[in-house]
Amino acid sequence: MASPEPGASTPSATASSSPARLPRSRFLVVASIFLLSWILYIDRAAISSAKAAIASELGLSDQAMGGVFSAFILGYALMQIPGGWFADRFGPRLALAAMVSLWSLFTFLTGTVHTLGPLLVVRFLFGVGEAGAFPGSARTFYNWLPAGERGIANGILFSGAMIGGGISYPICAWLLGMVGWRNMFFLLAAPGFLWALLWAIFFRNHPAQPVAKEEAAIGAPRMPLSQIFRSGPLLLAMAQYFAGNFTFYIGVTWMLPYLTEHYRLTPSQAANYAMVPLICGALSNWTAGLIVDFLYRAGFHAWSRRFPGILGFLLAAIGIWSVSLAESPFTAVVGFAIAIFGVELTISPSWSYCMDIGGKSSGSVSGAMNMVGNLGGFVSSNAFPFLSRITGSASAYFYAAALLNLAGAACWVQMRPRKPQS
Repeated sequence: MASPEPGASTPSATASSSPARLPRSRFLVVASIFLLSWILYIDRAAISSAKAAIASELGLSDQAMGGVFSAFILGYALMQIPGGWFADRFGPRLALAAMVSLWSLFTFLTGTVHTLGPLLVVRFLFGVGEAGAFPGSARTFYNWLPAGERGIANGILFSGAMIGGGISYPICAWLLGMVGWRNMFFLLAAPGFLWALLWAIFFRNHPAQPVAKEEAAIGAPRMPLSQIFRSGPLLLAMAQYFAGNFTFYIGVTWMLPYLTEHYRLTPSQAANYAMVPLICGALSNWTAGLIVDFLYRAGFHAWSRRFPGILGFLLAAIGIWSVSLAESPFTAVVGFAIAIFGVELTISPSWSYCMDIGGKSSGSVSGAMNMVGNLGGFVSSNAFPFLSRITGSASAYFYAAALLNLAGAACWVQMRPRKPQS
C-alpha cells in the first residue's frame, strides 16, 4: 500500500514493471477495509451490550435509551452524503483516517458521560464519525480496483461488518465483566486510533500503476450534489436499499427479543439462535461478490448487478414472510436466516452499481444510497413495535417487510447500468 502518489497518469497507462506487486497491494487494501468494517461494527454494537449497565448507573428508562440508539442512527444517516463528498474531494486516505479517528474519539468519550444530554450528543457525533466509512471505502475500491474485482471486494467489506456485529456480543460481554462499561469504551477506542494511524502512514489514494477503468462513467464529470436526488438510476438504488435495510435491521434490533418472548427462550438460547442469521449474512456477502465478478467477467455487465439483486430480494421476501408462519424457534430462525441471506445478497451489487453510475463521485453517490437505506433501518426499528402494538401480532411487520422486498426486486428490474467502456 505504501506506493507513491501518482502524477497525472491516465487510466489507460500500462505498467511494465513488478507485475506481481499490484495484486498484493490490492489485497492489502481490501484486507485493511475488511478490518475497518470489523472495528466499525464492534464499536457500533458496544452500546447495545452496555445498555443495562449504562441505564442502571445513569438512571435511564428504556425510552431514554431508545433515544440514545436513535441519536446514532440520525447522525449516521444525515452525514452519509457529506462523508462521501469528503472522500471524493480530498481522497480516501485523509477522509478515512479522519473519520475513523473521529468515531474512535467519541467511542472513548462515551465512557466519560454521566447524564443523558451529553450521552445523546456523544452518540450523535459517533454516528457522524462512522457515516463516511462505507462511502469512503467505495471511493477506495473505485480508485484501486478494476470493475471486475469490486464485487468480491464489497462482499469482503460487508462480511467484515456482519462478523464484527456477531462477535461483538461475546467480546463486549467479557469486557463488561472484566473492566466495566466505562473502561470497555476506553479500550474499544484504541483499535480505531491505531487503524487510522497506519492508514494515514501507508495508504495512498491511487496505486502507483493506474488501474484500467471499465465503467460507463469514464470521462463523465463529477455528479454535483444538487443532481444526486434527481438521478433516476440513483433514486432506484436508494429505494431498493431502503427496502433491504428495513428487513436487515430486524436482525440487529428486534429479532433477539422476539425470539426470547415469542418462544419463551432463555437469553442464552435466544442468543445462539440469533447468531445464525448473521453468519448466513456473512456467507451471503461472499456469495454475492463472487456472483457479481463472475458474471461481469463473463460479459454480462448489467446482469452481474441485476441478477443477485433480484434473487436476493425474492429470497428475502420468502424468508421474512415465512417467519409469520413459524411454530418453533428453529423454523423462525430458518426464515430469518433466509431473509438476511437474501438481503445481504443485494449489498455487493448495490455498491458496485453506485460505482458504475457514480465514477469519480462514487463516494457521494454511495453515501446517498446508504443514507436512504439507514432511514429504512430507522423506520424498521420503530415499525416493529408499532405494528405489533396496533395489530396485536408481529405478523403485520413481516408482511410489510415481504412487500417491501418485492418492491426492491421490482427496482432491480429497472436498474440497467449502461454498457461499460474501456
